[in-house]
Amino acid sequence: MSELCPRGWLNDAIRRIEADYNRSADTHLIRLDLPRYPGITLYLKDESSHPTGSLKHRLARSLFLYALCNEWIGPETCVIEASSGSTAVSEAYFARMLGLRFIAVVPATTAPAKLDAIRFQGGEIHKVDDPRTVYDVAHRLAAETGGHYLDQFTYAERATDWRGNNNIAESIFAQMAEEEYPEPEWIVCGAGTGGTSATIGRYLRYQRYATRLCVADPVHSVFHQHFHDRDATSLPEGCASRIEGIGRPRVEPSFIPGVIDRMIAVDDGDSIGAMRALSDRLGRRVGGSTGTNLVACAALIEEMAASGTEGSVVTLLCDGGDRYHTSYYDDAWLGESGLAWQPAAGRIAGLLGQ
Repeated sequence: MSELCPRGWLNDAIRRIEADYNRSADTHLIRLDLPRYPGITLYLKDESSHPTGSLKHRLARSLFLYALCNEWIGPETCVIEASSGSTAVSEAYFARMLGLRFIAVVPATTAPAKLDAIRFQGGEIHKVDDPRTVYDVAHRLAAETGGHYLDQFTYAERATDWRGNNNIAESIFAQMAEEEYPEPEWIVCGAGTGGTSATIGRYLRYQRYATRLCVADPVHSVFHQHFHDRDATSLPEGCASRIEGIGRPRVEPSFIPGVIDRMIAVDDGDSIGAMRALSDRLGRRVGGSTGTNLVACAALIEEMAASGTEGSVVTLLCDGGDRYHTSYYDDAWLGESGLAWQPAAGRIAGLLGQ
């Protein structure tokens, strides 16, 4: 046992994280019947109900456990992450639980509400003007502080046990067990690190399900380009998605295209429109990446209906929308951003039977 990480402290740190998990209920699976598409049902895995409000809570827990069990984190370690916001919120939560200093390296354009949430959890903010520099800055801060860079973009695909052990895919199938179509035709998710799609795609193959995995990706992201052409590894300078949490300018190590069956590129304005329509249907706000997922779901549902295929489609409600009240839910901000969201809002409202 190293001096950095005494066994007693390590055991207690893991116990604290596992105890937090035991206190948390599973996230809800919301069923949405589609009046215009009889025989097809849409389900939303509501990840906004985690203690830190997003899907990234699962990732942060896994990353901390992975780092602890590798003895990369000790009682005096400063923990660093490069993040667009939600991952850092969740990681700050676990760092505070363990009494550790946490620094989030974030793009300067990150929503102020997300920055406030990081600070609320005890984290510190280090802004960078060029989002492509977050990796290098995180490495530098880790070296300067003698700390550890969690590096979600490298370790997301391996920190979670894709064979089961309470991962999101296992949870989806357990909750679908009593539905009319318990084995979905499609599961749809986005890709920020690639960790969630890797977990779901591997689990589907391991369990030998016929369910296919579709990844919804912003138009201005390299992931969908790399999926179709492995030579595409980065975007030109200045080309970036407006949808926080998903889409990347470079192919991340955690993105595993081989376990994905299909990718659908989604315009940023369409993501916002779908987000707004779903918020009206649910009576509460959801985030932009959920809108991206929903646009892809709509395309798949229309294809299923055209071919006479009945069944279920499951997607992720990634986070709530309260963190975006000054952006995606601000009509003036949307107008200044040039995002034409109203047409998609009408189309998705029709899908949802509004």
